[in-house]
Amino acid sequence: MYAIIHASGKQYRVEEGQVLYTEKQPLEKDDRIVFDQVLMVKDEGVTIGKPFIEGAKVIGIVQEHVREPKVLIIRFKGRKQYRRTRGHKQWKTAILIDKIEKA
Repeated sequence: MYAIIHASGKQYRVEEGQVLYTEKQPLEKDDRIVFDQVLMVKDEGVTIGKPFIEGAKVIGIVQEHVREPKVLIIRFKGRKQYRRTRGHKQWKTAILIDKIEKA
């Protein structure tokens, strides 16, 4: 059984027991988060929402807040000896998908 949810402006395919990495959520470790914007659920059959399935929800538990690997931003102008290097590490929240409830 899997579901497609809408979270943080993106769509994710999730299954029970999976760890989902989303944009940083303002939650503490071991907090529960409920995703109620479920676009599709597949178990024996397929249920598709218009755009969301009423009553369906995905429940997750916050595991930790982690940072992605560094992304380097390099600016360069030829023949002018101009070089700038910047780095950025984005925060992510690891969420363990606990349960998928169908309407």
